[in-house]
This record gives sequence, C-alpha cells and structure tokens, in this order.
Amino acid sequence: MEALQAALLDGNHKAAVIEARRLLTEGLPREALVTEGLAPAMRCLDAKCTIRSFNLLEIMLVGRAVTGVVHELYPDGDPPGTGLATLVIASLEGDVHDLGKNIVKMVLIGRGYRVIDCGKDCPVDVLVETAVREKAAGVLISGLISSIIPRVRQVRPALTAAGFAHVPILVGGAALKQCSASDLNVDAVAETAFDGAHAVDAWFGSPS
Repeated sequence: MEALQAALLDGNHKAAVIEARRLLTEGLPREALVTEGLAPAMRCLDAKCTIRSFNLLEIMLVGRAVTGVVHELYPDGDPPGTGLATLVIASLEGDVHDLGKNIVKMVLIGRGYRVIDCGKDCPVDVLVETAVREKAAGVLISGLISSIIPRVRQVRPALTAAGFAHVPILVGGAALKQCSASDLNVDAVAETAFDGAHAVDAWFGSPS
C-alpha cells in the first residue's frame, strides 16, 4: 500500500492506477484499497493542508490521481458504501464552476465516504430528489458566485418538504464562505475542502 499512497501523494495519476491494478491482481479487495490506500493518503494531505504547506495545484493533482484509482476500482460507477455515510454534492443552478466541488468529492471519497455527484448548474429539485433517492445522510453545496445564494436558501425548505428535514447541509466556495450558516439556512460553512471533511467526520464519525 505504501507505493500506492506515495503515487497518490505525488499526484502521479499513471503510477497510482498501475499500482492499484497490481494490488487488485494480487487479490487485495477493492475496499482495502480504499480504506488502507486512498484514506491514509488523503489524511496525509489533510495534515499538510493544516499547516498550510500546500498549493492548489498539488491538491488538484492528488485529486486527479484519486479519481483515476476510484475509476479503476469501480469502473461501473461510484463505490458501494464502506460503512460511512452517503453524501450528495452539487454546484447549484447558475453556477457552472465545479473545481472546488470536485476537490471536495475526491477528499471525501478518499476518506471512505460514498459521494453522489449531481454535477454543476444543478437545480435545487434535482439535488433534493437525488438526496431522497440515495437516502443521503448529508447534502453538500459548492458555490463560487454570489447569485446562487438565494437558491442555497431554498435547499432546507425543499428537503423539509421531501421529509428530509433531518439531513444536515454543508456549503463552501468563494461566495458562500463569505456568509454565515444562519444567513444561508444551512448547518455549516466550510473554509476549505478539508474543513468540510472535518465537519462531515464530526457529523458521521471519523474514518478509522
């Protein structure tokens, strides 16, 4: 697993996929590669981010490598539940930026969560319908532009109307982190992708 973790942390997409293939060929279960390979690598990146010795390019490259390994492990779609929560994530209608969303998604997948991505420019009703269909434990929203703030405020009432009032909402992104949770009618506002992961861990239990 050390070689896989090193390739991930180097942001070496090709080497990470090759190493994942090798481990699968040796008979290691896919779930072990997630919990013993991806998750520890993401925790190491988390620690670097905590002390601010990182840059956006590094996170993007690691995220790309994690994405490649996840696709190698689960080519037919998202990984099944690993004992951790199922989350739904989106950039809401009017926001076509998804870099931040994608980074958060990869961080959470690397930590062992099942993340359903509704994509960018996503209508509120689609986000809520997906949360209900997937029995999501939490809803995550990324927002780069301030014009989507009114739509963010619509998510809580829409979840409540669908019988999902209990589901916590986490938001982040350049526009949304300028607001308070109460202003947005959500449970928490994350400053960074890893702040968001910490909030999710606090809600649903840290990965081992």
